[in-house]
Amino acid sequence: MTETIEKTLHLAKWETRLGAWLIDVVLVSVVLSVFDEFLVGFPSLLSVEFGTIGSFGMFAGTNGLALFVYWTLSEGIWGQSAGKTVLNLRVTDRRGNHPDFLAAAVQAFGKAFFLPIDCLVGWLAMEGQKLRLTNRISNTIVISIPAEEPEGVEYVIPEE
Repeated sequence: MTETIEKTLHLAKWETRLGAWLIDVVLVSVVLSVFDEFLVGFPSLLSVEFGTIGSFGMFAGTNGLALFVYWTLSEGIWGQSAGKTVLNLRVTDRRGNHPDFLAAAVQAFGKAFFLPIDCLVGWLAMEGQKLRLTNRISNTIVISIPAEEPEGVEYVIPEE
């Protein structure tokens, strides 16, 4: 008996995923710093420190919590964060369907709080599968969305 393929999912490249992650980290850090500046006269609830990429200081405290909430909500609701939208990526379950909030939260936790370890375990233990540890635990994948034109539509560029 042969297995029929229902749909094709293109797993996202690590470089593209890193680009989306960087866009999201910068976006959330800028938003937090704006709020921190706005609340200057009040006891600071948002003490944002810009750590260097790769240091664990960047992911501790408010930045890590804000990133966790941001990714859980955006990827749990739309399947995409701003960075993923810009780079045509989406988080799905292993069948290509929208992830539930628990799955979105589990995979967001890894990105927000221990990304280097999350990636390293994925690269070493699940070589070639393009999964982080928390992707495996949450049964999620990150796919590349092909930029296809809708059927029955023709785009015409006017001559100048």
